[in-house]
Amino acid sequence: MTEPLPPSSPYPSSMVSDPLTEAVASRETNMPNVVERAILTGNVALAYQPVVQSRSMTRLAFYEGLLRVMDESGRVIPAREFIHHVETSELGRILDCLALEHGTRALAEHPRLRLAINMSARSIGYKRWHETLERGLGLGPTVGERLILEITESSVVMMPEVVSAMMIDLQAQGVTFAMDDFGAGYTAIRYFKEFVFDAIKIDGQFVKGIANDPNNQVLTTALVSIARQFEMFTVAEFVENADDAAYLASIGIDCLQGYYFGAPTLKPVWQPEGPARQAG
Repeated sequence: MTEPLPPSSPYPSSMVSDPLTEAVASRETNMPNVVERAILTGNVALAYQPVVQSRSMTRLAFYEGLLRVMDESGRVIPAREFIHHVETSELGRILDCLALEHGTRALAEHPRLRLAINMSARSIGYKRWHETLERGLGLGPTVGERLILEITESSVVMMPEVVSAMMIDLQAQGVTFAMDDFGAGYTAIRYFKEFVFDAIKIDGQFVKGIANDPNNQVLTTALVSIARQFEMFTVAEFVENADDAAYLASIGIDCLQGYYFGAPTLKPVWQPEGPARQAG
């Protein structure tokens, strides 16, 4: 909070702000430029977070690759600070391309890796994104079948016909599709007869504290029932403790993801034969 000026000051307190507030405001205003500089200088990378099987929580199902943007000092900029500035612009499309490029390269370099990459439906009409995908799929014969593309529920309902057509085409090439943040708006349920998603990721607001939250238990069980009806794989996000993990497994969630199993890391240690083995 800005401290009031002493009585002797000739300026009203509303005209004065502290240096920290000014710095934050300046950074907020310049965020698109910060992201653009990171892209130009190559200060972007994937952070990998494990997703485990609920039946055997030491066994990996796949990883999610989360794009990280770094500022000039090398500090990771949280996505919440920049995503709303770029998601509707070409910068957002370029970030989708970079995530896909890094992800398909990792899949080509690690033949046992299965990886989920986020994308926006807005990128479907972006030529560079399709070119990046085509190059990535050409890096190895099994890259496509080990790639999972995650599209948020809100993005899906924004242009359902376009998303559906793309899914049909790429699923024929072995690519898997997951609806991210499922349940956040409930608006996508009416489209389920049109889409053929392979998996859904249940929004974290229903997962956090679920072991002790009867309301979230009812809602999440209903979402799992919907997924089963449409023969879709289920993943619970934001799992942060053992009690929640156990409850989610008990209601039939297929996979679990969250800090309880591992935070996203820029330096993954690929250990297929380690304590948590990649699922075959």
